[in-house]
Amino acid sequence: MIPLTARDIQIIITGSVFLMGSLCVLMGAFVMISRGYSRDVQALAAHTARLGRKGLAEEVTGLVTSATELMSSINSLAKTATGIGIFLIILGLALLAASYWLMTQMGLAII
Repeated sequence: MIPLTARDIQIIITGSVFLMGSLCVLMGAFVMISRGYSRDVQALAAHTARLGRKGLAEEVTGLVTSATELMSSINSLAKTATGIGIFLIILGLALLAASYWLMTQMGLAII
């Protein structure tokens, strides 16, 4: 077994917190880029808009109501994905800040 001192454990914990923070920032950016308003959602929104216009032209109120509800659902879906991405980025930045604080407390910080 490898003998670890308290300082070694602190360094391992600091490195782990830094790694988790970095991963959270990367995952948040990935979520915001890939799922925020993807091509599938844009295509669905375009088709829904056409469906709504067709319903208005043919005076079908149920179709227009359904198209309106679908558009609001698509918008909330995009907002939810963006919110998750922002949350992950903020969490990652907080973990990076905590890691830096831990390094300064141990005297390992460069800056």
